Amino acid sequence: MFAQESLINAHARETLAAGTVLQRRSARSDEVMFIESGVVGLGVMGDDELEHCLGLAQGPCWLEPSAAVLQTAWAVDAVAQSTVWVRRVPMAEFQMSLQACCTGVHSMLLDMARLHQQQTEVAVSRLVKDAEGRCAQWLIQHARGREGGQFVVEFQDRKRQVAQLLGIAPETLSRVFKLLRERGMISGTGRIVELVDMPALTQLAGV
Repeated sequence: MFAQESLINAHARETLAAGTVLQRRSARSDEVMFIESGVVGLGVMGDDELEHCLGLAQGPCWLEPSAAVLQTAWAVDAVAQSTVWVRRVPMAEFQMSLQACCTGVHSMLLDMARLHQQQTEVAVSRLVKDAEGRCAQWLIQHARGREGGQFVVEFQDRKRQVAQLLGIAPETLSRVFKLLRERGMISGTGRIVELVDMPALTQLAGV
């Protein structure tokens, strides 16, 4: 453990229901959460659920200890997958417990935390970009030409079915389409979508 058992037990235990959001990406906190029992999903959230899961944290363990060690923003969203029992430790107390470690151990913890956080940030970035790339590739594959050099996609299936084919949540598909419209790559919100910027879509799809 990063802190002594007495440090953890000095703080009240809370019970959180499944579906509770424990942390959000890019946010900071002056507390460190210790999961005594239960399972927490780590990944990327949509509007109200965990759309992409990078892994699970099963108690007893610290929740994203790398961010706590480095005192940085959280790299992932965290959502309770079951009933969880947690204890919140003030960041100042957590850091004091780290300072109590010998110099060599403290230095090693910092190095491990930096490496792990970098790997997590890369994984999250690739996950988000992969969803955009898959959507762009699907649009290109299903495009048909019109007079005037226009390309359009006519949805034969429900968008929920398309999302399943792409291996993403329906909310993710809607979010990506909204993003592509904002970037001027596509237009239209109904069953017919026009591919406005084919070169940009092709680059995004990596084809």
